Amino acid sequence: MAGPGGSGAGGRGVVISDNWPGYSLDLFTYPQHYYGDLEYVLIPHGIIVDRTERLAKDIVQDIGDNDIVVLCVLKGGYKFCADLVEHIKNLSRNSERFISMKVDFVRLKSYHNVLIVEDIVGTGRTMKVLLNTIEKYKPKMIKVASLLVKRTSRPDGYRPDYYGFEIPDLFVVGYALDYNEHFRDLNHICVINDHGKAKYRV
Repeated sequence: MAGPGGSGAGGRGVVISDNWPGYSLDLFTYPQHYYGDLEYVLIPHGIIVDRTERLAKDIVQDIGDNDIVVLCVLKGGYKFCADLVEHIKNLSRNSERFISMKVDFVRLKSYHNVLIVEDIVGTGRTMKVLLNTIEKYKPKMIKVASLLVKRTSRPDGYRPDYYGFEIPDLFVVGYALDYNEHFRDLNHICVINDHGKAKYRV
């Protein structure tokens, strides 16, 4: 894996390079019904957990003095969102300042400080639409946290305020990222193979 990223400041994350070979599936456990459907493990579950914990710390440092409304983008974002919120709660529990957090799912009303949690940002078009919608409610602050950002060739590519990993333009599944509702029960983020795509094609 490429050198570790810095803190959330300046929106840095762990960069996974295009020639990163990933990990052999044999090194990890994963649901038996996906045997034969995956190429390799791109990001093991343990690394996702550790990186999410660090993102929580960055978020608390940046916006921990505010009450936060966490907006989870369904469906893929729910697992990352739940884990991120859990880490923020733990940090709040062990510090002098208590952060009040309300979790909501994208259904808009009036909000002050908003943290939008997404699983993956590709072109960023969807996120721009969502941000435009939320800006109509004039919150004091909007921050976006995404577990993954796909490297795209577009120069105007949108970057979230916090992200866990920057990945090559690959088709990934697992950790709640699905392919036609399958693979949500896979803990690691893996690259799906052609057999898997064909098997679960709708």
